[in-house]
Amino acid sequence: MPDGFSVDLGALRKAATGISTTLDAMATKKVSDIDVPKGDFGHDELASAVVDFTDRWNIGVTHLASDGSEVSDRLNRCVQNYEAAEEHIQLSTEGILQSPSGTDPGAS
Repeated sequence: MPDGFSVDLGALRKAATGISTTLDAMATKKVSDIDVPKGDFGHDELASAVVDFTDRWNIGVTHLASDGSEVSDRLNRCVQNYEAAEEHIQLSTEGILQSPSGTDPGAS
């Protein structure tokens, strides 16, 4: 549309799918997978720092996953709303072009 706007519904769908795919991949790799026994670090303070880091990282990943899921859901709802609006406009336009006596001959 030169004087209006347009929405690339395919791009919105692709973005939503990409986010969901990333979240699915994140679900298979847990932060806890990198936990190792404290003794493996050879230093108590280093071991405590790693535990603290992984605990905070886990909280951050949880928030990121929640936010990402919300973004994906909203993108999908946007696509659905645009499609519903487009269908409504199309049906309304078709109704205008119909008359009780039949199809408007000028509409062809």
